[in-house]
Amino acid sequence: MGEHACGEISTVGSEYHFVSRWQVEGTVEEVAAILRDAASLPRWWPAVYLDVRVRRPTKPDGTGGVVSLLTKGWLPYRLRWHFTVIESRAPHTWTIAAWGDFVGRGTWTLSQTGPDVDVVYAWRFRADKPLLRHGSRLLRPVFSANHRWAMAVGETSLRLELRRCRAALNGGPVEAVPPPPGPTFPDSLRPHLRRWLGRR
Repeated sequence: MGEHACGEISTVGSEYHFVSRWQVEGTVEEVAAILRDAASLPRWWPAVYLDVRVRRPTKPDGTGGVVSLLTKGWLPYRLRWHFTVIESRAPHTWTIAAWGDFVGRGTWTLSQTGPDVDVVYAWRFRADKPLLRHGSRLLRPVFSANHRWAMAVGETSLRLELRRCRAALNGGPVEAVPPPPGPTFPDSLRPHLRRWLGRR
């Protein structure tokens, strides 16, 4: 297994560009099936995806559709946004266009390297949520660290989901697979924390 890597390529004003790299054991087809199933994100990546609603399904070619999401990272602020798939060469690569609390594009790229899958997510966006837009200069290191944490948790959660799927497929003990990491900062703490982080 490789180690998670997430690099902040560039940041200008309220614009960010991140590239995350994962390495997980499995096949490109297995990983793509999990990542492209938006409705399942709150189940296997609950630390980040609090709620996902598929507003319109994708077309047979894998593009189109509209998905609405409520997400967060380690910090208690939440982001409401939407995406549609604008390009798809699944299972190897696909690109989403996002809008809402941030606007941008993200591209997933999967490649097989022996028994492992190399996963690269390139994410370029502009923060439109007031907290992120007005606090970008002062809080940029915090926001960047928050993103790195979210993606690191995603890699851990993906590995666990692959184990769960294989156990279910092979009739193994699914309950033996540990649950994925859950959200930080329960809702009971949010009234105190959002005084300085802003409302969701």
